[in-house]
Amino acid sequence: MHAVILAGGKGVRLRPYTTALPKPLVPIGDQHAILEIVLRQLSSAGFTHCTLAIGHLGEIIRAYVGDGSQWGMNVDYATEESPLGTMGPLLNLKDRLPEDFLVMNGDILTDLDYADVLRRHRASGAPLTIATYARKVHIDFGVLTTDASKVVAFTEKPSMDYRVSMGVYGLSRATLDGYTPGLPLGFDELVLDLLRSQNPPHAYEFGGYWLDIGRPDDYDRANAEFTTRKSLLLKGA
Repeated sequence: MHAVILAGGKGVRLRPYTTALPKPLVPIGDQHAILEIVLRQLSSAGFTHCTLAIGHLGEIIRAYVGDGSQWGMNVDYATEESPLGTMGPLLNLKDRLPEDFLVMNGDILTDLDYADVLRRHRASGAPLTIATYARKVHIDFGVLTTDASKVVAFTEKPSMDYRVSMGVYGLSRATLDGYTPGLPLGFDELVLDLLRSQNPPHAYEFGGYWLDIGRPDDYDRANAEFTTRKSLLLKGA
């Protein structure tokens, strides 16, 4: 099984931690970087090949990971000369990728079964599978519905339930047909194109542990929770 890890971003929202380090290499706990945890998980799940899409401070990532042999994997690299969006780096890799593969961000902590995402993607026949997570948002205000300057409905401090993308996807190589290598392509653009063509993505619903390390408070939470969740996150790794 093959995975592509997107690790080319500048990590602007996580500054100052990312001033000198690429975001996937910021430390979690006393011994591990985020990217190391992800690679250990992928290897434990049966992935044998991983491509790292690097850009900002990419040489540091390359020096840290090497060829991946320390985790029993074959790791190669694709370098972004300019930002290409979430899915854009895959267009330059297309000839190096198998028919179906996993794509994921390099800055998440989760006990998601990556191999099962890819298996379910293959079984679904969908062009894209999106791992999703349930979120609830509490609105701290009374919400009004108006029509022609008249209030027609009112809800006091409602909660909204919705599902978000976890930043982990099963993708089929043919889904990238028609897009131009070297040009930016975002996840949002790809999904909207699939919906317009009536070829919708498949949703993989997940209810375990998931943390997207996007901001300093997320990073602080990850470090606070890692000690108690280490056996969950690195089981079998």
